[in-house]
Amino acid sequence: DNGPTIGRPRREAKHRSRRRTRMSATRAFRTTRNARTGHQELSTSKRESVPARRCIGRRTRVDERVAQRSDLQPSVLQDWPGALLGCEVERAPLDVAVLLSGGVDSSVALELLHRAGHRCTAFYLKIWFQEDFRNFWDNCPWEDDLAYAEETCKRLGVKLNVVPLTNEYWEMVVEDSIREIKQGRTPNPDMMCNSRIKFGAFYAHIAKEHPNEFDRVASGHYARVARDYKSDEVELVLSSDTLKDQTYFLAHLNQKQLSLAMFPLGYLTKSEVRQVAEAADLPTKDRKDSQGICFLGKVKFKEFVAEHLGKCPGHIVEEETSTVLGQHDGYWFHTIGQRQGLGLSHGPWYVVRKDIPSNTVYVSKNYYSEDKRRDAFVCGQFNWIDEDFDSMSLVGMVDLQCKVRHGARMYDCTFKLSPNRDQGEVFLQEDDQGLAAGQYAVFYHNSVCLGSAKILGALSW
Repeated sequence: DNGPTIGRPRREAKHRSRRRTRMSATRAFRTTRNARTGHQELSTSKRESVPARRCIGRRTRVDERVAQRSDLQPSVLQDWPGALLGCEVERAPLDVAVLLSGGVDSSVALELLHRAGHRCTAFYLKIWFQEDFRNFWDNCPWEDDLAYAEETCKRLGVKLNVVPLTNEYWEMVVEDSIREIKQGRTPNPDMMCNSRIKFGAFYAHIAKEHPNEFDRVASGHYARVARDYKSDEVELVLSSDTLKDQTYFLAHLNQKQLSLAMFPLGYLTKSEVRQVAEAADLPTKDRKDSQGICFLGKVKFKEFVAEHLGKCPGHIVEEETSTVLGQHDGYWFHTIGQRQGLGLSHGPWYVVRKDIPSNTVYVSKNYYSEDKRRDAFVCGQFNWIDEDFDSMSLVGMVDLQCKVRHGARMYDCTFKLSPNRDQGEVFLQEDDQGLAAGQYAVFYHNSVCLGSAKILGALSW
């Protein structure tokens, strides 16, 4: 299911009806697309893929368009000449639905889109389920966020709509996370929030309430969209800030979802975003970034789990000797690689595995020893952003890389597909001590994010 249609109706490209013939995996994302778009291969550098070049190549056209606009404030353009590269200035004015969270990132995204000449309408998604935790705080956690969003919109003269998606959020993200935790896995609710809520349930909302009103849905994510306007095909590309890059969290989107998305911050670093907010005197310029799991707010993870799964005492056992070292309140409170919160002396102790049927948590002091290599895993439930991409294309792909969590760390890897093609084995060039079932592996070729797969379990430990 590709979700509802929210963009204005447009003519489909003729070649869309033809399935592209894939060449060798090593050239799939350069030669094929070059042949289709007319781009020439200029480099074989890891970081200079054709999609990235397309983004970079737009700079001249965007700068020319920006230079013609007298209403854009010169200070921002002079200090950050790439500030509007993620705003599709050459297509302005577009009607853009802007997801506004009340934080500095989405506020700057709205500011840039407004300056680029787009017709913006802001939307605040109310997804907090404060009814379950009303005793944990005096004020509702979303009230501050909404107040900042309202102040930002008032300053820019942009209309703000509040969209209640609490039920959808609970059903599509929270309940799924609870099920994963109960099964002993480590969920990634932020990834599900993007694909199912921000670019899922919200798409459905505006398709129903604002049919054919918007050309794009923009957010404050650190990512880039490489867009082929002739074919309407898009690719997800790494942002300028390797540390804050959020393509990992967006890797569960499909082609249709991404084709409607816009990420204005893709060419800026976090420090530059802060500087733009300061220069524009945005109300959010001094707000701290949010931390932790997206739906918990001020609630601690252990409190959330205890509320929904309760407690179930079990043994903490040393892996090497089978000695019982202590007790835990339930295996679902612990994750692989965990060191803090075990209540054990003479450590440090690390969680190395969990036995779900017996409710046993195994720990070891030798978590980093050579005989406990953590460099391979099984994955499944593939999601490829390119609708014509196939898991088989990863096999033998040169320069294939993956992330196993959000952040700058990326591993060179190789991929082996199972005979029935529903699972794969990933072999990292280095150990990663935090691999956990339930998390996602996100695959990259050069700077392009190919898609994701859920980590199902370990291969070599």
